[in-house]
Amino acid sequence: MRRKLAAGNWKMNGTKAALSELEALRDAHPDPAVDILICPPATLLSPAHSLVGNSPIAIGGQDCHAKTDGAHTGDISAPMLVDAGATAVILGHSERREDHDEESHDIRIKARTAQAAGLMTVICLGESLDQREAQDTLDIIGAQLSLSVPDSSTGLNLVVAYEPIWAIGTGLTPTPDQIGEVHDFIRSRLERRFGPGVGRSVRLLYGGSVKAANAEEIFAISNVDGALVGGASLTEAQFSPIIKALEAAV
Repeated sequence: MRRKLAAGNWKMNGTKAALSELEALRDAHPDPAVDILICPPATLLSPAHSLVGNSPIAIGGQDCHAKTDGAHTGDISAPMLVDAGATAVILGHSERREDHDEESHDIRIKARTAQAAGLMTVICLGESLDQREAQDTLDIIGAQLSLSVPDSSTGLNLVVAYEPIWAIGTGLTPTPDQIGEVHDFIRSRLERRFGPGVGRSVRLLYGGSVKAANAEEIFAISNVDGALVGGASLTEAQFSPIIKALEAAV
């Protein structure tokens, strides 16, 4: 049984004052029926970890370097994330792929390093609007999945997030049939590559303008095991209804 996961990506948002929202989220969900992961900016990793303490909320990073150490000014290594209290890391988000020219093979190397450090890797996949309209979605997702996910992946250290680029922060959301088609396709590819055991144990998240108003519908879709949420994860008031919708789908 795959345990549902509600993951929040704060992106480049939040100073110490934002930790009050994390505190409110912790207090609102003392015994959740799903896993909760918050990925704040790197400056807040350590204080966020201290704040959640032994609560069920986990803390993750938003990226890591492919190397574990070295002359890489401004970068953060996987062991550094672990040292700061992180148990997971987001890799291959479309904003990293676009803004930093990261390719799928770069994501694969990062993921291998992160998994070796003991981090759960949330690997993001997604197509552009032009690719969607050209009916290339499954080809794009298949290639990204094959090249981004390392052979060291298991149901414990890999989560795959489908985030259509055209739906991130735009208010646009694919239809349930479109989401289901991609998630079923990813599941099939994982089972073919890793075998039914591992392939069926990897959690698949949907991301892209997820909010309280559409969460229930999204979580009812085949092979959707939760969500990777951006803007709506920044406050307890917006994120809690999404968590509750996911709990209702358990």
